Amino acid sequence: MTLKKKIDAEMVAAAKAKDSIKLGAIRMIKTALHNKEIDAKRELNDTEILQVLSTIVKQRKDSIDQFKAGNRQDLVEKEEAELRTVQAFMPQQMSAGEVETEIAKAIAEAGATSVKDMGKVMKVLMPRITGKADGKMVSDLVKAKLSS
Repeated sequence: MTLKKKIDAEMVAAAKAKDSIKLGAIRMIKTALHNKEIDAKRELNDTEILQVLSTIVKQRKDSIDQFKAGNRQDLVEKEEAELRTVQAFMPQQMSAGEVETEIAKAIAEAGATSVKDMGKVMKVLMPRITGKADGKMVSDLVKAKLSS
């Protein structure tokens, strides 16, 4: 089953269960995917869908941090529930060791020697780990490896 069909099936299940928070989160996902398809003028593949989901996860985490800073626990709980729904469609997150192994492979493949080659490394690395690891963390690890 493709990721898009899985999202559609979960939306139907949430509607039947009258789970308004989950239904709202899935509708938000479908809207983001629809907008991305309009921009691309074609259907998205699973990798592109994972990129959109990763963006949504990042937005939710940022919102949670902002709401915590603003002492809005009600909104924090809502965002956390939406975050869990979005993460259910994401693949299992990679461990730090697995990420480091992939980074080492990408550096070797790109022939990178300094921080100036970071773009080459990320270009090789990101298609492999999209949705499986936090992009900011990966970027920081690559930068640390290349600067040492």
